[in-house]
Amino acid sequence: MTGRLLSVNVGKPQDLTWHGRTVYTAVWKRPVEGPVQVRWLNIDGDGQGDLAGHGGEQRAVFVYQIESYQYWQDQLGRDDFEYGQFGENFTVAGLGDDQVCIGDRYQIGEALFEVTQPRVTCYRVGIRMNDPQIPALLVSRHRPGFYLRVLREGAVQAGDDIAQVASGPQAMTVAETDALLYLPGHPRKQLLRALQIPALSEGWKASFRAMLDQPEAEGNAGLTAVSPPPAWPGFRPLTVTAVEPETDSIISVQLADPGGAAVPAALPGQFLTLRLPVKEGQPPLLRSYSLSGSPGAPAYRVSVKREPHGAGSQFICSQVRAGDVLEAAAPRGTFTLRPGQEPVLLISAGVGATPVLAMLHALAAAKSGRDIWWLHGARNRAEEPFAAESGSLLKTLASGHRHICYSHPGPDDVLGRDYQTTGRLSAAVLADLDVPRSADAYICGPAGFMADVSAALVGLGVDGSRVHTEIFGAAPSQTPGIAPVATRPPHPPAGQPGTGPAVAFARSGLTVPWDPGYASLLELAEACDVPVRWSCRTGVCHTCETGVLSGKVSYAPEPVDDPADGDILICCSQPSGDLALDL
Repeated sequence: MTGRLLSVNVGKPQDLTWHGRTVYTAVWKRPVEGPVQVRWLNIDGDGQGDLAGHGGEQRAVFVYQIESYQYWQDQLGRDDFEYGQFGENFTVAGLGDDQVCIGDRYQIGEALFEVTQPRVTCYRVGIRMNDPQIPALLVSRHRPGFYLRVLREGAVQAGDDIAQVASGPQAMTVAETDALLYLPGHPRKQLLRALQIPALSEGWKASFRAMLDQPEAEGNAGLTAVSPPPAWPGFRPLTVTAVEPETDSIISVQLADPGGAAVPAALPGQFLTLRLPVKEGQPPLLRSYSLSGSPGAPAYRVSVKREPHGAGSQFICSQVRAGDVLEAAAPRGTFTLRPGQEPVLLISAGVGATPVLAMLHALAAAKSGRDIWWLHGARNRAEEPFAAESGSLLKTLASGHRHICYSHPGPDDVLGRDYQTTGRLSAAVLADLDVPRSADAYICGPAGFMADVSAALVGLGVDGSRVHTEIFGAAPSQTPGIAPVATRPPHPPAGQPGTGPAVAFARSGLTVPWDPGYASLLELAEACDVPVRWSCRTGVCHTCETGVLSGKVSYAPEPVDDPADGDILICCSQPSGDLALDL
């Protein structure tokens, strides 16, 4: 296949004002006259504002075709395009996305290139095009463009011929590869075929591996972590059958079916969201608590720490009694135990032991032969939950290890019997233990603890993709390219309250009425300073995929591929009635 380089376009990142926010982006590219040097990671004079999504060895040069320019001009009725309009470095004639294959190699000027992946579309190309629907249209119309890796540096310039010097194995086109990830239908045969292409970037390979491990009906695991459909819609009543102390500040609550039937099984590591009638005459609070019991037990067990200023935990710890009835949404969450034979690290601090204890129950029930490590940090024996329970479970395992750290041991705590290290569970402790580098690690506890332990494990050689964390409360925002601003607690939006259905953000503890002046639930969440995650904002990337605890939504525009059952894409949805979200 041959073509011609029509324009070389570069641009440095700059700050732009967009919807009242500052975006740092290099999507504006301008043509360069004469020869320009192509380097391993970039073109001279070029840059990327968001290195997590753009740039790097696998995405050194972005290519778009003049034929697609002509297509979009006709489709959109526009005649204002200029070279670099789609944020590309090379504007080319020929090399269509339905012709170029992943792994193809091309000689352009003095440089040699290899095709590595389709473009990952994001909202910034919509800013450049002044059309927010463009990210979705690029995917749905099979015209994404593609990235090149630089195999040999050299000078290139407009007018250079493009000569194909090698063909990619499997002959999988850019358009085909892009559709395999983003559009409905992910045939196993095609996924296996894509994974046989050495040039395909590791990020895309990881997505395709995740899709292979997931049943087809459960959403798109290549784009976001998904779990099985919820066992029931909305909320249902469960009867409190027991309330048991674990420590002075932590209690466990048993919840059973009022009719005596076994509750649907949960995955080890999932949580329950409870609707708590804290104050008569006021809307109930929504609070989520990890399941701490055996996943196959006939009743659920959640364990709750009394927080000094936590209205939900204060209510449960002081007022909930056996015989009470609480409403619960079905078990949810993607912090779950993965199958396999690799070693398992169950790492926690304080009440963070709850989800990993459920994993330990599951491993013990299965009589697992995996190498299993229970690593926990507490203040002292009086504040260590589940000490006897976890110890008993570990004794049933063929290869169980236990290491407890007390930061402030009590006078009756015995080193070697109750705990093994004085101080916090730290990187130094993990290094001394020589934990297996091939392990799957599951970490739960305070945010700083999880960040430190995750970094320590990766520093010791554990694959970062095998390190999993569970966050209590709202997850951190992911808003690529947006300049950081001072965070505020979630709050009702400014101005007059809406008159629409109630929208509850469960993790943020906020319920507000919907206002149809917002284009999407994402916009409402942003107006409330509820932490959100997004990238494309048009129903393509699934970064914003969120669990629905109760209620339904409508879409405008429709997603290019449906989310998992029980989830929605908040970037393009609106409530169809009262709604509760896991945000």
